[in-house]
Amino acid sequence: MTVARSQLDRGQAFPIYIMSVGILLFVAFALFVFAQAASARSGGQSAADAAALAAAQESRDEYTENFFRDITDPVTWPLWLLGQGEVASGAGGAAALANENKSDLTGGPTLTREGGFPARGVTIQTRFTGGDSVVPGIETRTARVSATAVIKPRCFIGPESDPTKLVFVHCKDGAIWEIDPKKIVNLPGPLPEPQDLFDVHLVK
Repeated sequence: MTVARSQLDRGQAFPIYIMSVGILLFVAFALFVFAQAASARSGGQSAADAAALAAAQESRDEYTENFFRDITDPVTWPLWLLGQGEVASGAGGAAALANENKSDLTGGPTLTREGGFPARGVTIQTRFTGGDSVVPGIETRTARVSATAVIKPRCFIGPESDPTKLVFVHCKDGAIWEIDPKKIVNLPGPLPEPQDLFDVHLVK
């Protein structure tokens, strides 16, 4: 009787074992497919972030150039330094960075404002996938991802400024730039760089 019961127990356990193995294989398969899709999207997000930052940096550089160009005009200069003037969207830089990351720029750069500051938003389509897969269609599925970068002014014109003599630019890090508008030189050193006048970072 004992042997018969043992054989019966083994016979009942075998289907449960097969079912458990099947469930584990299914879960592993689902996780594998998810990881492939996540890999493609992660790479796409990096490409979108790079494109958005490139667009914002291109616009930041133009704000800086226009500020120096109009430094003798006290009506215009605050607009450029605050990122309120009209500049290009930065499409050239965005498209180039998207291409470097094996993606295509499919939307933007859009000119928006985030928290009152100028921003550039982009959408990209990757030219790569999550890799080979046993799931039909996965190996050809690309990712469409968006990102936005904001341009934040770091400096302001000091009240002691005189466009006919010296313009004083005060920045958040405590730096004070004394600029001679007639010669467009900084006294006593070089002119501030775009990164001195603006912060550029991604909007999360």
